[in-house]
Amino acid sequence: MIIDNEKKMRLVKKNVVREKSFAFALRIVKLSRYLQGKRREFVLSKQLLRSGTAIAALVREAEQAESKADFIHKMAIALKEANETDYWIDLLYQSETIDEKEFESIKSDAIELLKLLTSIIKTSKTKDNVK
Repeated sequence: MIIDNEKKMRLVKKNVVREKSFAFALRIVKLSRYLQGKRREFVLSKQLLRSGTAIAALVREAEQAESKADFIHKMAIALKEANETDYWIDLLYQSETIDEKEFESIKSDAIELLKLLTSIIKTSKTKDNVK
């Protein structure tokens, strides 16, 4: 069986940040629906939805970056959105809108994305000495 180069690359190279950011976006959509439906919380849930889903969209956009600098810029914006999402998660917990179990579950995913994006940006900057 012959596999073309594009398919081979997809099989060999697993894009962890793409997968994790998309899975996180799905969790954010479900949490937002829960907050709006069960908790009747509309303002914070929409802020969370906007920033939490933007991360994966920016990661996907970075895949088509026009240059290394463009890639870094798009990933840096994704990092800012992840940081904002982390803020909304903290606020939802501190305001007792979500309980500790819900908080700890989504918070650990947010921290993982923050670390992953930070690492990607640092590595990309040092590879070709881009600043």
